[in-house]
Amino acid sequence: MAIGFTEFTRLGNALDWYQVHIFIEFKWPSKEFMHFNFDFNAVQILWTLTFAVHLVLLVVLLGRDRMRRFPWFTASIVLVALRLISTRLLFGRLPQLTMSATFIVMADLTALIGLMVVVEMARRAFAGVARRTWWLWTGVLLAVGATVLAQWGPWPTWKSLAVDNRMAALGMMQLVSQKGLLLVQVLNIALGVLVVFFGRRFGAGWRSHVQQIVVGLSTASIAQIAEQAIFQAIIHNATPHTRPEYLHLVDLREKLFNANSAVYVAVVIWWIACLWIDEPAATPAAEEAHLITHAPESDPISVSESLAAPKL
Repeated sequence: MAIGFTEFTRLGNALDWYQVHIFIEFKWPSKEFMHFNFDFNAVQILWTLTFAVHLVLLVVLLGRDRMRRFPWFTASIVLVALRLISTRLLFGRLPQLTMSATFIVMADLTALIGLMVVVEMARRAFAGVARRTWWLWTGVLLAVGATVLAQWGPWPTWKSLAVDNRMAALGMMQLVSQKGLLLVQVLNIALGVLVVFFGRRFGAGWRSHVQQIVVGLSTASIAQIAEQAIFQAIIHNATPHTRPEYLHLVDLREKLFNANSAVYVAVVIWWIACLWIDEPAATPAAEEAHLITHAPESDPISVSESLAAPKL
């Protein structure tokens, strides 16, 4: 489906595609939310919980020395927290164009760091896989992601992609962030399936931090894609003719958004609990598999000798 770039940008804005993470989405807070009062609603409560659990997760990552092992995952959490607080501090205090440019750039960074998180988790989970197998599965995952990108959502026409002014440049950057975040979500889900089924063979079992992080990423990505798919199906089959019908769609959109946000909060709490606890010691089977896969390829005798050596 090809549409003009202007129509694509308007559609993206209408669907509220400003995303805070590979796997969560937050709407711009309305002006009445900016006043201090005690009349909290679901959006405010979820925003507060999400920001709070991210701060706790950062404390766990730093205090339990998990940042050294998962630097890109830690960077992604920092960026999410930064984007969350920015929505409160910058909204209404910057010109509209400047604020849009700021958040679109941060969305692009989120997509880029999300891709690095996928690579980081894959390398940790399958450190002992042969290089040929690694590249084979990398190609499979990228093919799946490319297929979803091609079929999901509208794409602008090639003629409308000319970046000849600032607005067109921002529209292109928004397109990159939207499609990049979708790619990250698809890769998270695919990697989660591989880690759950095959991770144990390479030391990334259920109680490993790698699998626990990947399961959380996959869960959040599934919730995010499900929310988008459900809402797109609704708006494609619904044509509001009156204001109450339009408000009904807006209310439904907010409920879907709140459900997705609640899932993400639960995922972050899962990460806090799992990363606080140390991983169990490696099993003998995992150690033996690590020994076999890391033996020098040019010295097969050393591999046979290591297998034949008596266990003390």
